[in-house]
Amino acid sequence: MQLIAFGCSGYLCKAVESGTVGFLLKEEPASELAVALRRVMKGELVVDPDLALSALSEGSNPLTSRERDVLSASLFGASLAEIAAQLYLSEGTVRNHLSTAMQKLGAQNRMEAARLAEQKGWLCAGKKTRAQYLMVHSKNSL
Repeated sequence: MQLIAFGCSGYLCKAVESGTVGFLLKEEPASELAVALRRVMKGELVVDPDLALSALSEGSNPLTSRERDVLSASLFGASLAEIAAQLYLSEGTVRNHLSTAMQKLGAQNRMEAARLAEQKGWLCAGKKTRAQYLMVHSKNSL
């Protein structure tokens, strides 16, 4: 069972794919959490209804894993050269992935695309990505 601080349908989809059988917001009253835990222990799937509706309305993630990688690196303001170096790609390939992702998301620029994908839970842009960016960025400034 996973309790999360804020609702993001993309995280719900990932959780269900990984075998999570309970997915609720931390803000639920203790009594409702207790009921949910009992249901999970009986083998039922328990999901916050608003999150489930949101996940169904957004559809599946249209981005390839490489597009997600490039957008994740873009979240922290990395240049094309920095993204290319971090992902072992040419700058042209990075540009192509960004352009395709922007089209799929209907975004005007890469930052907008990255933010949209992050909000939908389609990026794994946590501390690891930030650390990777800082590592690459600090190497380039030496």
